[in-house]
Amino acid sequence: MASTALNMHKPNINLVSFSTDSMLRKCSFGQVTLMKMSEISSPKHPVSAKFSKTSPILARCWREVQGLNNWENLMEPLDPLLQQEIIRYGEFVAACYKAFDLNPSSKRFLSCKFGKKRILKEVGLGDSDYEVTKYIYATPDINIPMQNIVSCGRWIGYVAVSSDDEAKRIGRRDIVITFRGTVTNPEWIANLMSSLTPARLDPHNPRPDVKVAAGFLCLYTSDESGSKFGLGSCREQLLSEVSRLLNKYKGEEMSITLAGHSMGSSLALLLAYDIAELGLNRDDSDCQIPITVFSFGGPRVGNSRFKERCEELGLKVLRIVNVNDPITKLPGFFLNENFKGFGGSFEFPWSCSCYAHVGVELAFDFFKMQNPSCVHDLEDYISFLRCPKAFEIQRKGIDFLNRAKDFILSAQNFNTITLRNAAINMVNLGQTQRTL
Repeated sequence: MASTALNMHKPNINLVSFSTDSMLRKCSFGQVTLMKMSEISSPKHPVSAKFSKTSPILARCWREVQGLNNWENLMEPLDPLLQQEIIRYGEFVAACYKAFDLNPSSKRFLSCKFGKKRILKEVGLGDSDYEVTKYIYATPDINIPMQNIVSCGRWIGYVAVSSDDEAKRIGRRDIVITFRGTVTNPEWIANLMSSLTPARLDPHNPRPDVKVAAGFLCLYTSDESGSKFGLGSCREQLLSEVSRLLNKYKGEEMSITLAGHSMGSSLALLLAYDIAELGLNRDDSDCQIPITVFSFGGPRVGNSRFKERCEELGLKVLRIVNVNDPITKLPGFFLNENFKGFGGSFEFPWSCSCYAHVGVELAFDFFKMQNPSCVHDLEDYISFLRCPKAFEIQRKGIDFLNRAKDFILSAQNFNTITLRNAAINMVNLGQTQRTL
């Protein structure tokens, strides 16, 4: 195909700064915002490294912060209240990594180190005023014969709900669901299963044109049906708990907030779509309980029709992205929402099969020469939000895309040593906890 017939459109990127004003402004739509460290003026008082307590102002304007108006005029410059909330939900996701047991000799290996009542305190979020109500496990339906691994549920996140006192401070009862990113070998393989497949999550209206990545759907819907006392699917666990909490707090002002990092952001978006498609977020008067997704370094999840359906359902998705992070450009590195044929005047018949990002993108630009893996590290995402000028850009002489390509391709050789190294690499890439 002649190269002149193709037009790879790039999104318009605006350079912005952090605002020191805590007033929410009247909104106008903005899609992509890039914060580049060399051009950012940090707040006079950077956000504390301790857990970010909610501001009293939030009770009056929480709907705008949760994306009521698609975060219009809250990102150029980044509103301090939105900044604080992004950090707060990022810390809830980071708790999944801090509590995840990676010690092979431990009885809790690949599960959570702590009980539900202790986890937030143990990871430094004891003053969050949220209560963890359920742990979530995912069972990828993937076999690795050469490793003799039995597919079973691994702890992947938790559900929490705001206390009475916190509900008063933030203006509503907040149900939070968080997901970690990829760690285990089966999860790694699931990430590579990038073919699009119909989601079919609503039995009354399957919508075969709404398609998502097969690997993410597998993680979300697979269960331990072969085991007598096996777990239900990640989906079944989540829908059951969300329904229980919605019924328990019926009549209160509520919000459903989902947050995840990397693969976890994909599961967060799938759950958000599932809840809305099934109408679980509608009360007796047919009013919608708002659903918001905070995605940290997340990949694409579905096709253009999935994106359109999420918008039709009123889902609000804020994608927090480092422009140097290769994971955010997958799957669909070439064939994605930016691909148009013949100068944009014609779309190929298979354009609907291209991957498409969902939601509004808030883009950063950070990189560390001494630690390239920081581009996808959740702690570095959060640290950048706290104090951008603590980072140093050193990009000359680094062919990062080639490094990312080698990293991804290394996971395709399914022998024991390589898969083990791939899992270790992902831990180093997505779960290291560092003090900058």
